[in-house]
Amino acid sequence: MASTGLKSAKYIFVTGGVTSSLGKGIIASSLAKLLQSRGLTVTIQKFDPYINIDPGTLNPYEHGECYVTDDGAETDLDLGHYERFLNRPTSKANNITTGRIYNNVITRERRGDFLGKTVQVVPHITDEIKRNIRLLGDTGEYDIVITEIGGCVGDIESLPFVEAVRQLKFELGEKDTLVIHLTLIPYLRSAGELKTKPTQHSVRMLLENGVQPDIIVCRTEYPLPQEIRRKIALFCNVQVSSVIEAIDAETIYDVPLLMQKERLDQRALYMLDIYNDKDADLDIWKSFLGRLKSPGDVVRIGLVGKYVELHDAYKSIAESFIHAGATNECKVELEWIQSETLVDEHHCATVLSQLDGVLVAPGFGERGIDGKINAVRYTREQGIPFLGICLGMQMAVIEYARNAMGIDDAHSTEMEPQTPNPVINMMEDQKTITDKGGTMRLGAYTCKLKRDSLAHQIYGQAQISERHRHRYEFNNEYTTAFEKAGLRPTGINPETGLVEIVELAREIHPWYVGVQFHPELKSTVLNPHPLFVHFVKAALAYSQQKRMEPAGRTAVPVETADAVD
Repeated sequence: MASTGLKSAKYIFVTGGVTSSLGKGIIASSLAKLLQSRGLTVTIQKFDPYINIDPGTLNPYEHGECYVTDDGAETDLDLGHYERFLNRPTSKANNITTGRIYNNVITRERRGDFLGKTVQVVPHITDEIKRNIRLLGDTGEYDIVITEIGGCVGDIESLPFVEAVRQLKFELGEKDTLVIHLTLIPYLRSAGELKTKPTQHSVRMLLENGVQPDIIVCRTEYPLPQEIRRKIALFCNVQVSSVIEAIDAETIYDVPLLMQKERLDQRALYMLDIYNDKDADLDIWKSFLGRLKSPGDVVRIGLVGKYVELHDAYKSIAESFIHAGATNECKVELEWIQSETLVDEHHCATVLSQLDGVLVAPGFGERGIDGKINAVRYTREQGIPFLGICLGMQMAVIEYARNAMGIDDAHSTEMEPQTPNPVINMMEDQKTITDKGGTMRLGAYTCKLKRDSLAHQIYGQAQISERHRHRYEFNNEYTTAFEKAGLRPTGINPETGLVEIVELAREIHPWYVGVQFHPELKSTVLNPHPLFVHFVKAALAYSQQKRMEPAGRTAVPVETADAVD
């Protein structure tokens, strides 16, 4: 039979035990990176046990940021790690929740697909889980599909997923599936010992559900002695070479190299019966780490947001600054600033005057808006490099209308529905929508840049594609007024005319950009986002000039003519 050219995927499942937040996503991403660096095509998917259809309606304090893919899926923040490590886009198929599984099954039941059968967790729910697990593998695009099972083994919510893994191991065959169990080896300081008992119990619980792990990855604060590895292997039915140490790392970007040192990729390939004699090519990754760990300078950038108490709420922004800092060979020290604390203008000035750049972050709702507007005004008047993202861009528009154009009652209809000057307004196609979940303007859209703009210099091209997540937009009825006053719309969606980017001319401000989209969602280790790279570059120039000039300076002209390298 002639070959169809389609690949037959093998499946790796990553489960977790003992406690949450051990880093299943980082282990999955690191293994995927190692396999990819050997020439294999790999993707990762995340199965979350909560009943929400997707994380789109979750408060960031509940679940961290909502990561949006090119195809408009609102997903778990772990998909951001997958993309940042692999430099490949993910999609709706890469993140499945219990809610979506049950919704699919119930929809089919209402349609009569089960022909009067009693619909049960086994086989109907587990069949739907297995179908979704195999969606990516059945495309023929991948050699290996890594599936991260959210939550902990033993959680009621995770049981159907673990059962589906058990069934797939038998259906697909011994050499086509691999189970990696991530667990914790705590160190009892009073006894001076590493303890394996939590790992033994976690594996036993997995065994009770019919799944034998093939590899056990052990999170630990201290190196695992050989006798500890042998003990874990003995009690957990694995070979000693399948006990992998995952010691705490200085940065998550160290983990692929630590897993390579532990031969996790070699062990996985051996157990999947995949012959691969290529050495992992991680030269670019190592170069990035070298710049990251040996910065030549430091910049302090303020992240002004509503959810700063939980840094995961802005995970992609924080990681984008790491990428951009390494590119500029400087360390970016983020100052996490709660926008509600900036309502007092004197305090706002005191806090922001110490910074080299300010990013006003995305968000929804009225809380903290006045503080964000004060932050925008201070950075604009003092010439501090500024980047506004989504709501941050909208606050820049409102601030400029009020304080530079004299429109005192300018506002957004999101916060003030009856404002007489809605410089930010709800998009027309959103006005008839009542459901909250999955109904915003989501996913990648095209943006055309004006050739004489800073944005065009930064990107080095006339048309870009960026990801969005919003209901409100710049009101085009005010376009002419803003252009005459100096705040230029320089990025426009060619299909709808929506304003995507606003900026101040360099004779007004050295580096001032607001974007309606989310550039942080496309920044990766191998491709740092140009907006963040040049924002950090501007902040670095501002910092260096500030150190050279006497105190009391109010604005610094930042050279941007060489913005396109």
